[in-house]
Amino acid sequence: GGWLLLQNCHLGLEFLSELMDTITTTESMSEGFRTWITTEAHPEFPINLLQSSIKFTNEPPQGVKAGLKRTYSAVTQDHLEVSNVPQWKPLLYAVAFLHTTVQERRKFGPLGWNIPYEFNQADFTASVQFVQNHLDDMDIKCGVNWSCVRYMLGEVQYGGRVTDDLDKALLNTYARVWFGEHMFSEKFCFYKNYVIPKGKTVEDYLQYIEQLPVIDTPQVFGLHPNADITYQTNLANETLSTIVSIQPKDSSTGGGETREAVVQRLADEMLEKLPPDYNPHEVKAQLQKMGAIQPINIFLRQEIDRMQHVISRVRTTLTDLKLAIDGTIIMSEELQDALDNMYDARIPKLWFRISWESATLGFWFTELLERNQQFSSWLQDGRPNLFWMTGFFNPQGFLTAMRQETTRMNLAKGWALDSVVLHNEVTKMMKEDVVGPPPADIGGVYIYGLFLEGAGWDRRNSKLVESAPKVLFTSLPVVHVYA
Repeated sequence: GGWLLLQNCHLGLEFLSELMDTITTTESMSEGFRTWITTEAHPEFPINLLQSSIKFTNEPPQGVKAGLKRTYSAVTQDHLEVSNVPQWKPLLYAVAFLHTTVQERRKFGPLGWNIPYEFNQADFTASVQFVQNHLDDMDIKCGVNWSCVRYMLGEVQYGGRVTDDLDKALLNTYARVWFGEHMFSEKFCFYKNYVIPKGKTVEDYLQYIEQLPVIDTPQVFGLHPNADITYQTNLANETLSTIVSIQPKDSSTGGGETREAVVQRLADEMLEKLPPDYNPHEVKAQLQKMGAIQPINIFLRQEIDRMQHVISRVRTTLTDLKLAIDGTIIMSEELQDALDNMYDARIPKLWFRISWESATLGFWFTELLERNQQFSSWLQDGRPNLFWMTGFFNPQGFLTAMRQETTRMNLAKGWALDSVVLHNEVTKMMKEDVVGPPPADIGGVYIYGLFLEGAGWDRRNSKLVESAPKVLFTSLPVVHVYA
């Protein structure tokens, strides 16, 4: 009738089949017996054991209210009265608020933290223990040593997990803004209506937490309101893609077209529009004409090679897929993946690995045609006046080639590549207004296709402004990049 606890079962997969046999074949078993196993997700974990188990996951609660409620439900009255200095209760609440904030920011992805850290209850417990010890040893005349408290929270207790410089700066900013003598003043608040309550019992604190809003604005954590749009969009996309991925994969869908027929039609359309392969001899001849050893032309050659790789991979997959649907060849795992993804308007894994991010297969294929158009017209008609920067596989390489070009032009002045830096000037032109290359004395390139996230652009005064509410992306005018 006891409990058997097996931890880290992903390290002993062979034993689990034995365990399953033991449990299923034992004839008499006590009603009170339980086997409790802990494991990391593992592709080879015995699926029948998983299916016959009840799964528990421990997720951090969503929102400030739920987070504080969970923290204070675990605080006892003795813990609240463990220190009689007046700073103890407000400090305990502030650490609890910080703990909730660092966890809540994770849901905003890279807007919240550059790296998703696993902050947990142990960080909170250690921080509270430190604050308690610090107050016990405090000299009443000198008061709290704030630089020590901030350092311990921002650099050690929570900061000990943080590896990114900007994330560390963010944590230290929370410590600086929320922890100091000013936190005991009447005017102090974490954000409008989020204050430190004055209470004597755990019940007082829980009553105050109960009247906090269920859904918080991102401004509570120091984020722009638009951060919530990004979060909700990502959440909706994730939910919908999960629903799509678990749809039944039967051949026929009632009286309509079968999956195979839909994909076959799509493959025919895509093959028809797919650009022809590049002829290596023609490419070489054109580049020779334009100056094959110029940095920018070397860059073009590399981009065309990668584009050719994508075009031939797409052509092969589509041709093989049609043959597999007809039953001429066997449907491999990769072709099955292509069939499923194309039916769901997603990018097959084979193509995605060698290409670029895109929302749907339709956008991806349109972008393939547009990217290819930029390379082929550059090859045929010579260097363009304007470059679609986001249409390159390696935009960084493009900028490096431009720096090398400028350095070579100014060798007589003693310029060296190491000392040449990039400058960007946002012009007032849109892409239709560009009629020639940048001025010869400055050099550089005109680029378009860049977007601002979370900010707007004032074209008249050429400066950043707050973006309009509910507008996530702002298109930038043509940018002149020179070295």
